[in-house]
Amino acid sequence: MPPKEEPPMADVAEAHAHPHSPHLAHQFEDMGQQRATASLGMWTFLATEVMFFGGMFAAYCIYRFTNPDAFALACRHLSWKLGSLNTAVLLSSSLTVALAVHAGQTGDRKGQVRYLMLTIVLGLAFLGIKAVEYWTEFEDHLVPFWNFSVTALHAPADASERTLKQAEMFFVFYFFMTGLHAFHMIIGIGVFIAVAAMAERGRFTPEYHTPLELSGLYWHFVDVVWVFLYPLLYLIDLHK
Repeated sequence: MPPKEEPPMADVAEAHAHPHSPHLAHQFEDMGQQRATASLGMWTFLATEVMFFGGMFAAYCIYRFTNPDAFALACRHLSWKLGSLNTAVLLSSSLTVALAVHAGQTGDRKGQVRYLMLTIVLGLAFLGIKAVEYWTEFEDHLVPFWNFSVTALHAPADASERTLKQAEMFFVFYFFMTGLHAFHMIIGIGVFIAVAAMAERGRFTPEYHTPLELSGLYWHFVDVVWVFLYPLLYLIDLHK
């Protein structure tokens, strides 16, 4: 039986000099390659989300510019004050996410947990304010296919039937787009709960904090979507 070959001394020395990280998956050569691959996967996913939301934004803009009077009439029934408050809440959550990622980069475990929990609280606050808006709009009979009433629009006497129908179409876009955005936020909050539990166990270090970065990237995307939704829906026509 031939003697077993020993690995070259240079390979042994290199293995001791660069120990295998417990966070490194077997299919990757090093942590840098693993991180780059994960980032590419997330950016690819976000690209599909951009196309998805982009289609809705395009459809909304077509209806908006072909029916400006109807959309302006409908817009006046939204609470721009609550929309502005929610914008401030969501932008604040972007800051806390960035601070959580920075804490991961520096190995600050307590900072990671603290800022992730703040992000979760702000996200829940956003959803709570949105729920209040939805309830108010339901009571005002502005929910299409459920309890929508043309008289609730308080339209001018000379408003055409087409204008009234297109005003209802505004609320179709409003509930669908903001509801889909809220659904993405609920997913993000769930992810942050899981990531916060990982951070509490000390899973993230300056060498490995990829889940923290990727979840933060997702949250920033959700925030950017709202930055476009807010003026398109709430600020069409503030004139009373």
